[in-house]
Amino acid sequence: MSKNYTTWEKELEATGGILIAAFEGWNDAGNASSWALRHLCEDLKAEPFAHIQAEHFYDFSATRPLVHLDEKGRQLDWPANCFSAGDNQNVLLLEGIEPQLQWRTFAEQITSVATSLKVSMVVTLGSLLAEVPHSRPVMVYGFCEDLETNSRLNLQKSTYEGPTGIVGVLNQFVHEANIPAISLWSTIPNYVSGAASPKATLALVNRLHEILPNPTDTTELEIASAAYERQVSELIEGDEDMRAYVTDLEYRYDQGEFKEHDPASGFGDRVERWLHDGANPDEA
Repeated sequence: MSKNYTTWEKELEATGGILIAAFEGWNDAGNASSWALRHLCEDLKAEPFAHIQAEHFYDFSATRPLVHLDEKGRQLDWPANCFSAGDNQNVLLLEGIEPQLQWRTFAEQITSVATSLKVSMVVTLGSLLAEVPHSRPVMVYGFCEDLETNSRLNLQKSTYEGPTGIVGVLNQFVHEANIPAISLWSTIPNYVSGAASPKATLALVNRLHEILPNPTDTTELEIASAAYERQVSELIEGDEDMRAYVTDLEYRYDQGEFKEHDPASGFGDRVERWLHDGANPDEA
């Protein structure tokens, strides 16, 4: 086991909760997964209980610390990977940033926390760019290695082989620690890649409601999602080529080409191909 780079602010009284993790970075298209994690933190009024020290896992010339001013003067904010929990502590949250260095040690820190708290399941969140229309329901693709969990939650066993990101590394470490691991990915239209997507965030949160002990209030996300869809529609309305492209995507979607739980649709293959290209961009 590697050195301990996790600092605990307080000990939790309860054990056996679900740990949900999301990381800013290449696996966070449209900021959907990190936004979903922040939504959960706010809704559950989660309070930090531990964090992973940043010094050993980041190239600070690539992921730079930020400076802010408050009543105490100038402060430094380092890249944060923070564990938090709500009052009843049955849902634990890890909001983080994909590291550049020592991924094995980083994943071991998270797995150690999960093991010490005897978590019942780890759920990682991700979001990816895909050829999907913004005007249709967002697809959420789920991976899990456990057949019983797959059957119960309508997930699939991954057959992917190739380069992976921190989510894939963490899932493997958690699985090897005999903790059930689920990975949920929402899709972002490739033609609005630069915009944050509350619609994809909402889809992830709704999918999580099938796993969490209690649903969260999604009213604000629903309002933001409707505004997002309307704004994107207005933007493409004046572009004939883009409008034709989206119309074609809508037709293909309506024909069932993008069914996330149907292996025959090929959607899962496209998800895993994106994971390969995102983790190894030189081969894309």
